[in-house]
Amino acid sequence: MTPAIFLDKDGTLIHDVPYNVDSAKMRLCDGVADGVQRLHEAGFALVVVTNQSGVARGYFAEGAIAPVEHRLRQLLEVPMAGFYYCPHHPQGAVADYAVPCCCRKPEPGLLLRAAAELGLDLERSWLVGDILNDVEAGQRAGCRTVLIDNGNETEWNLSPGRVPHYKATTFDRAADFIFQQSYAYSRRPNQTIA
Repeated sequence: MTPAIFLDKDGTLIHDVPYNVDSAKMRLCDGVADGVQRLHEAGFALVVVTNQSGVARGYFAEGAIAPVEHRLRQLLEVPMAGFYYCPHHPQGAVADYAVPCCCRKPEPGLLLRAAAELGLDLERSWLVGDILNDVEAGQRAGCRTVLIDNGNETEWNLSPGRVPHYKATTFDRAADFIFQQSYAYSRRPNQTIA
């Protein structure tokens, strides 16, 4: 089974432009190009997990997400193992999507689905995100977590499942930490992975 890096999209990989589906406005955040390249070369599966409540709110159709995924793949210039999104929001305006679900972060559904479909080892995987809902989703799925502390988290509603393993200011620094910890993990004597 392969370890993964689960990646939040808006505010983590690309600058957060609320409810954006215009690929011309998509710009990588600092350190992303270098960080994802190194993580890919190290053998991690790169998997995007993103809330896209603009669908439920009626801001854009679900079909508008595919071109965004395509553009993100172009910007990253490395293969992504998967792109998973949640179009739901319980208070949405579009009835088919205005439902409670198990995939909207902080629920872990996107990560669990990706792990099942792609054969991922959650115990050796990481989630990198810019808000604590990302962190909670990662921890609930059994991953270790890094928070990109770039000012996007404004509520700081902390509880044991919402405390990241590490905080970084840029994505490349998050990647540095993941490498350090993954090396230490691989060097543990007599480890058993069920």
